[in-house]
Amino acid sequence: MKAKYKHTSIVARDWRKLAEFYQWNLDCNPVPPERANAGEWVERCTGVPGAEVCGIHLRLPGYGDDGPTLEIFQYNRAKESQAKAINRPGFAHLAFEVDDVEATADAVTAAGGNRVGDMVTAEIPGAGTITFVYVTDPEGNIIELQKWG
Repeated sequence: MKAKYKHTSIVARDWRKLAEFYQWNLDCNPVPPERANAGEWVERCTGVPGAEVCGIHLRLPGYGDDGPTLEIFQYNRAKESQAKAINRPGFAHLAFEVDDVEATADAVTAAGGNRVGDMVTAEIPGAGTITFVYVTDPEGNIIELQKWG
């Protein structure tokens, strides 16, 4: 079997605001068209009766025109979410390598995100030195901002 990574999906409360956050703060770029999917096939593939899904894909930075995307979709029938936690089993975080961890973390918090913990610098045996911090986007999804030195 041959595989190629394509995208990660976030279900948003407000897809337009969340997509704007990732564009302005983490250099993601829209990949048209905007999506508005409904009908029997959407209900069948999601298992959600009456599902309508809208949103967009954003090209992740650093990989060119064929790189993976961040899919930000909003459902007309959304369930309440549990608070995210860095140690909860399942999806934990998205990671972005940035030029300046502190400045990017400040921009993220100014745009409605929050810090999860402290910024740290650590030596990873065999890999090098990393400076990183966990933050959240405005909807509480956890993001790791990192820089290797």
